[in-house]
Amino acid sequence: MKDLVKEYYGKVLQSSADLKTDACCTADSSLTPTLKQQMANIHSEVASRYYGCGLVSPQRLEGMRILDLGSGSGRDCYLLAQMVGETGYVLGVDMTDEQLEVANRHVDWHREKFGFANSNVEFVKGYIEQLDKLGLEDNSFDIIVSNCVINLSPDKEAVLREAYRLLKPGGELYFSDVYSDRRVPEALINDPVLYGECLSGALYWNDFQNLAKQAGFLDPRLVEDRPLDIGDGDIQAKIGHIGFYSATYRLFKLEGLESHCEDYGQAVVYKGGIPESEHEFLLDKHHLIQKGKMFPVCGNTYRMLNESRFAPYFEFYGDTSTHYGIFADCGTVLPFDKDGGSGSSSGSGGCC
Repeated sequence: MKDLVKEYYGKVLQSSADLKTDACCTADSSLTPTLKQQMANIHSEVASRYYGCGLVSPQRLEGMRILDLGSGSGRDCYLLAQMVGETGYVLGVDMTDEQLEVANRHVDWHREKFGFANSNVEFVKGYIEQLDKLGLEDNSFDIIVSNCVINLSPDKEAVLREAYRLLKPGGELYFSDVYSDRRVPEALINDPVLYGECLSGALYWNDFQNLAKQAGFLDPRLVEDRPLDIGDGDIQAKIGHIGFYSATYRLFKLEGLESHCEDYGQAVVYKGGIPESEHEFLLDKHHLIQKGKMFPVCGNTYRMLNESRFAPYFEFYGDTSTHYGIFADCGTVLPFDKDGGSGSSSGSGGCC
């Protein structure tokens, strides 16, 4: 399967225009003015060989050490290089020689474009399932990103496990990828075009949730998502009965997170100050926190903000000394009937 992916992304695809579906395409509608300017600073050859499905640009990146899994032609690395600044560092890992050649060809061009004395970007050849073979130290990256690549990996569990090992405590895996609404049949997984188009290798969303938790990311947070349109008639005929979605998740490396959102009466206030998020901060799809307003949070959300790079931008209220049950509106409901109904016609209850 790795050879098929190398062939597809190294030789079959020569530019983004060669893609048959929009699975490996990113919508531009959410680009901020700053992001648009940073995109304009990227070499045209690098941009033309881009096959991502989302924006991997989490907030507050200045000075961060970032690892890009499946960096391809380097577009996201060069975008992130501008955000981390000269004091930060971006490392791209990819297995495709042709893509790495494009990325490395323009290192100095981008350094000069950004006005940096030294380049803060490097690219290495490697497999994202075998990061342990690259000599990368444990707990050495603040953020790991990936853009529509993990679905191409034959061992997604190993990718998540290695990402957890390499992240610093409080760091995060922030990545966009393709997910399915059901498990893809084996016969379709082995189709080289379907696989190369980021469809048949997509994880069933619930399998992803379980794999993430097994790797140590105990509370995956969905940031944004969109349904994918399969415009190609032949591909639609093969796999159109399955629903596919491009989704961005953030997974924090925090030991001891709880399996559900628990209520301890805690709250936070966003003080502002994060670039591009001056008036409100988006943690995930269900947590858009307005500046200056008291915002009740569950225990896990409290820790994600308090034990990460975001802590200086928030005021924190409460502790875990008193537990009030499951957090309201988190999607988990009390399994018991509050009206005393027994759920059976016998009317008897307890052990009487």
